[in-house]
Amino acid sequence: MPSTEPPSVPPANVLPKVAAVKVADGERLRSVHLPGITLTVRSRRPTREGLPPALYVHGLGGSSQNWSALMPLLDGVVHNEAVDLPGFGDSPPPDDGDYSITGHARAVVRYLDASGRGPVHLFGNSLGGAVVTRVAAARPDLVRTLTLVSPALPEIRVQRTAVPTGLLALPGVVRLFNRLTREWTAEQRVRGVTALCYGDPASVSEEGFRNAVEEMERRLQLPYFWDAMARSARGIVNAYTLGGQHGLWRQAERVLAPTLLVYGGRDQLVGYRMAQRAARAFRDSRLLTLPDAGHVGMMEFPEAVATAFRELLADTADTAAAADAVGTGKPTGGERTDEAADSEPANQTTGG
Repeated sequence: MPSTEPPSVPPANVLPKVAAVKVADGERLRSVHLPGITLTVRSRRPTREGLPPALYVHGLGGSSQNWSALMPLLDGVVHNEAVDLPGFGDSPPPDDGDYSITGHARAVVRYLDASGRGPVHLFGNSLGGAVVTRVAAARPDLVRTLTLVSPALPEIRVQRTAVPTGLLALPGVVRLFNRLTREWTAEQRVRGVTALCYGDPASVSEEGFRNAVEEMERRLQLPYFWDAMARSARGIVNAYTLGGQHGLWRQAERVLAPTLLVYGGRDQLVGYRMAQRAARAFRDSRLLTLPDAGHVGMMEFPEAVATAFRELLADTADTAAAADAVGTGKPTGGERTDEAADSEPANQTTGG
């Protein structure tokens, strides 16, 4: 029987040629070469000059395409860019092989520093949610607001449906999984991912499903695909075990940026029960709950997420205007006592 051991990863400049990545109408892709990494960035042309920048970070096994449904809905309010993390989408592996949460966060910071786009409205889903939480805690100068869709923050009681994904972090599991699934077609794999990530898999359009199958076929040709998956899964597990100032919940408490939290009621990977804990941890937060959504609310209910983000922007602008008014001695028109503010829970919006 031929070996199913994942092949060694060749240098990025000799990686095999594979099919082109899908680009939606109005999008373009470019490669950004930085020390130790090359990142593919998906962007949309801003509708006017002077829009504040936004950067979107995908989850485990995802890519910048995961934000293609949401970005057009925000064309008029932000300048949209989404990044493929190292080893995902169309970005080659990092030179140092570091797929930890900190490694991915370092890649995001490196891009923002090099591009000069910060501070940005920073979005993250799942793994990307943990990554941008670390960015926001370590580099508050780079973040205007934070939007987290089903962020991969530590849970004491992990859902049983999330266990197989976590097992990818264990040595030898990827090799075993490859052996057990070597006869699976790309279509079968996509159906499995869709069933795991969507609250209602039937909501995926035929075109969306075909595009996902084509993307899966492309990724399976990449020699580093499973290595990036396994090492990034290991990075999540390792981050869950960290305590002290490096723990993700401790870092969440240090985030200064206004934060929008989005949780799906049918999420099989991040517990819906974690929504209230997150709302308490992030000091300036609001919560959007999507009862019928799974793990990728920005793909399942992009209009609801876009509306909540617009409301966050409006309230942030109102807060800034009120602070300016207080500084100039002008009436703010919406004052309340500190006692009232302390007694109120995080703003909560329910959609879906």
